[in-house]
Amino acid sequence: MAKTQDFTAVFKDMMGAFPVDTKAMEDAFKTQTSLTEKLSGVALDAAKKSTDLSAKWANDTLAKLANVSKAKADPADYAKSMTDFASASAEAAAEHMAAYAEIARKVQTETLELVLAAGKKTSEEMTSAAQKATADLTAAAQKAAAEVTTATKKATEAAK
Repeated sequence: MAKTQDFTAVFKDMMGAFPVDTKAMEDAFKTQTSLTEKLSGVALDAAKKSTDLSAKWANDTLAKLANVSKAKADPADYAKSMTDFASASAEAAAEHMAAYAEIARKVQTETLELVLAAGKKTSEEMTSAAQKATADLTAAAQKAAAEVTTATKKATEAAK
């Protein structure tokens, strides 16, 4: 009766021969952290500009309100003061909203540029990693196939 070949060692060697490319994972992690850092910078810069703009708007409004709160000699001056304040406030609102829109547009543009650049870099890294993995797996599969063929020949000869 023929003794069956134990392929445990062959399969263990074959699985050990399949490469695991940790460098690709490290590169992907570095790319992701770099993108996150840049996106955080864009967000923090926008938050700072928005806060500065809000503070300036508030200061301008308070300065204009100081004019309204001053005592007037003629009652009609109070109405004129309130009209001037409302008109200046509407004008300031339009200017400040345009400034907020510019901040938002800049954030959108920078974010899109960063994401596109990261996508391109990631695509290049993935292509490179896939080509390397394909070459490594092909070599490992050929080696494993050769080992299986050799083991099968030995088993066949031993069975004779």
